[in-house]
Amino acid sequence: MTPFVYPSGYSVFAGVDEVGRGPLVGDVVTAAVILNPKQPIAGLNDSKKLSEKKRLSLAEEIKQHAIAWAVGRATPQEIDELNILHATMLAMSRAVAALSVTPEFALIDGNREPQLSIPCQAVIKGDGLVAEISAASIIAKVARDQEMIELDARYPDYQFAKHKGYPTALHLEMLEKHGAIAEHRRSFKPVQRVLGEL
Repeated sequence: MTPFVYPSGYSVFAGVDEVGRGPLVGDVVTAAVILNPKQPIAGLNDSKKLSEKKRLSLAEEIKQHAIAWAVGRATPQEIDELNILHATMLAMSRAVAALSVTPEFALIDGNREPQLSIPCQAVIKGDGLVAEISAASIIAKVARDQEMIELDARYPDYQFAKHKGYPTALHLEMLEKHGAIAEHRRSFKPVQRVLGEL
């Protein structure tokens, strides 16, 4: 794989990634991370390729050693109002705005760039290519998984801790059985079907 070449003329880069575009429930969660070049973190990768245990330990390391990190989100209501793509872009811009240090340049996972006050570049499969984006994917995934565990405690019937809100057979079965909760995304087809809006 070709190593990623950072845009020249900049020294402070933020990596930005999202987790939770596909689930039927909860926020879409994004993170922005500025890593400290003097304290490299070993083992960074796309969060989906790491075990839960590894993600949790890397998330702690990132929080301790990064120059800055922040989480942004968009709610199910915003997702329904704007659509998932625009809500994701909004959540990304919120994560960058929440950083305690302003980066000079943002590297965004995927093929689209949010509207930011700084220059940015989309990097396809960036979560496996760019350390800053890998770190952001880990922070976002750990944050969203934690929110699903908390939602599971409030609504044990839906077993959110198991499927994390994704449209698995189990989630669809529970949705059919118990109906939608306030945190479900009403613009997503399986939820519309249960609500009788399709």
